[in-house]
Amino acid sequence: MDARVPPSREFSARLDAIAAETDALLDALLDGRAAAGEIARPPRLLEAMRHASLGGGKRLRPFLVVETAALFGVPHQGALLAGAALECVHCYSLVHDDLPAMDNDDLRRGRPTVHKAFDEATAILAGDSLLTFAFDVLSRPAVHADPGVRLALVNELARASGLGGMAGGQMLDLAAEGRFEKKRQLDEKEVATLQAMKTGALLRFACRAGAILGGADKAGLDALDRYGRAVGQAFQIADDLLDLESDTATLGKQAGKDAAAGKATLPSLLGAPAARTRLKSLVDDADAALEPFGGKAAVLSAAAHFIAERRT
Repeated sequence: MDARVPPSREFSARLDAIAAETDALLDALLDGRAAAGEIARPPRLLEAMRHASLGGGKRLRPFLVVETAALFGVPHQGALLAGAALECVHCYSLVHDDLPAMDNDDLRRGRPTVHKAFDEATAILAGDSLLTFAFDVLSRPAVHADPGVRLALVNELARASGLGGMAGGQMLDLAAEGRFEKKRQLDEKEVATLQAMKTGALLRFACRAGAILGGADKAGLDALDRYGRAVGQAFQIADDLLDLESDTATLGKQAGKDAAAGKATLPSLLGAPAARTRLKSLVDDADAALEPFGGKAAVLSAAAHFIAERRT
């Protein structure tokens, strides 16, 4: 992997296009009109949800859903809707991670965090609402005509988001900081488990979702599962390196905060050079996982390199 080589033009164009489509879709979904079964949409809560989810972010998770689904000829709009549901879970997690009781951050994507722009109670409810809204969206027939496919997606996203996934990983992260007991140094295996849950679970789901939407056989699902695991680990290592080496203006959030808090990361445990070596190995593993798909997976290969080489 050569950090001087930029992502392909095709990848950049497709990432930007899917980000724009995701924004437009979320904007339409989060409007002021009550949907079937709803009584009303309180304006302040809706405004906070829109602040949390619109106008920022690379939309990498929806991109991975759409592009992995495209390997199997899945209709674009159904995959995009599934990606938007996943993005609601991701945005909820950021709202709650930023709260004073968690990471206590003031900035997210260069703007005030939701509890700063509104208040803490509204931020909690906005996060709760985005999480539950994700399953509303994912269960709609427009995602896929087969209710069995939608049920499988709902089941996998629930598991990736909760006790054995993202929320559980956040709990392990807080414990590693010494929130509940005496702080201790995690070993490499423990850090890998924490990060596979906290960050990797949603990225892995994004890749599996495309295969599920496409009715992939076991070999296809396993290949994208391997790819998803690799890019999930790579994303977290790259994020940890950015926290060490970048600045607040570039990141759009407070830089150096994880290092100052002594968070458990592979760069802190292994050192930055060894972490970069691991990052290269993960990109190689992602590329190897895509080999069964041949040239159809070129954009996904570029995505793995982008994740490892990103600067924000």
